[in-house]
Amino acid sequence: MLIGEVARRSGVSTRMLRHYDALGLVRPSGRTVGGYREYSDEDIRRIFHVESLRSLGLSLKQVGDALEDPAVTPSGLVGDLIRWTEDRVKRDQELLDRLRAIDASAPGDWQGVLRIIGLLQELTSTSASRRQQTVLARPEGVPIPAELLAGAVLAEADPVVAGALRWALARSDGEGMGTLAAGLRAEDVGIRRRAVLALAETSEAQGGTGLLEGALADPDGTVRRQAALALGRRGRTAVVPTLVGMVVEGCNDVEAAEVLGALCEDAGCAHQVVTAVVDELAAAAADPAVRIRLTQALVELPGTTGQEVLRHLAHDDDRVVALVASAFLGILDERSSG
Repeated sequence: MLIGEVARRSGVSTRMLRHYDALGLVRPSGRTVGGYREYSDEDIRRIFHVESLRSLGLSLKQVGDALEDPAVTPSGLVGDLIRWTEDRVKRDQELLDRLRAIDASAPGDWQGVLRIIGLLQELTSTSASRRQQTVLARPEGVPIPAELLAGAVLAEADPVVAGALRWALARSDGEGMGTLAAGLRAEDVGIRRRAVLALAETSEAQGGTGLLEGALADPDGTVRRQAALALGRRGRTAVVPTLVGMVVEGCNDVEAAEVLGALCEDAGCAHQVVTAVVDELAAAAADPAVRIRLTQALVELPGTTGQEVLRHLAHDDDRVVALVASAFLGILDERSSG
C-alpha cells in the first residue's frame, strides 16, 4: 500500500508518516520500482501501535523505546505516565486557579492584572513571614481581593500566617464565600478544616451561617466541632447537643462550655442546656472524668442556672466529683457575695 492510501486509511498525514520513517519508528517494508514507499500490513499495524501510544501522551522517543527496548515494561511506563500526568494536571490547576483569581478581581487594565499577579506571587512565597507581611503591611486603600484571600486561607498551613489571612478575610466584603464553600467540599480534610475556621471568623452578615450549618454533617469531627462552636457563638441553639457532646468527649470542651454559657443568657436555652448536662451526668455514672468535665461546664452557666445541679453533685457518691462541685460552689458564692 502506498503512502497516500495509508494516510487516508490511518488518518496519519503523509508528512507525519515520512517523519516516522526518518526517525525509524515506522519504516515501510518495501519500495516500488519508482522508489515510492510501500507499506505492508505489518507496517500499518505498527503505525496504529505508534498512534495508540502517542494518545497516552508519550513523546515519539518514548514510543520508540516502548516498541524496541525490552527493558521498558508496560506497567512501568504506565506508572510513569500517571505521575507525569498528575504533575501536569497539578500545574494546570494552579494556572487555572490563578486565572480565576485574576478574573474574580475584575482588573480594569493590564496594570491591575500585574498587581494581582504580584499579590499571588507574594501570597504563595516560600517565606511564611513574607506571606504574613503581604496581608498585614498592605498600603492603606490597597486591599487584597477577597477571592485571593480566601484561596490563600485554604492553602495556608502555617498557623500564624493562616490567622493573619483569616483576620483580613473577615474584614473583607464577603465575596470570598464561594471559595470557602468550595473548600468545605474538598476531599482534603486539611482544606475543609481551614475553610470552617475561616467561616467561623467571618460575620453573620457575610453569609457564612448556612455553610457552617452544612459543615455540621462533615465526616471529620474537627470540622463538625468548629462549625458547632461558630454557630453557637451566633446564637444557634440547635447546636446545644453537639456542644454538650464535645464536653463529654473532652474535645474543645472548654470552648464548648464557654459557648453554652453564652447561649444560656436565654432562659429557654438555659433549661435545654441544664437538662442535657443532667442527662449526660446520669449516662456517665461510671466515668468520673466525663462527670468532672460536665461539672466544670456548669460553672460557665450564668447566674444560678447550674448551681442547683452543682449542689446536688456536692453530695455525689464519687468523692472526687463531690469535691470538685463543692469547690466550684465556693467560688460561685464568693463571686456573688463580692
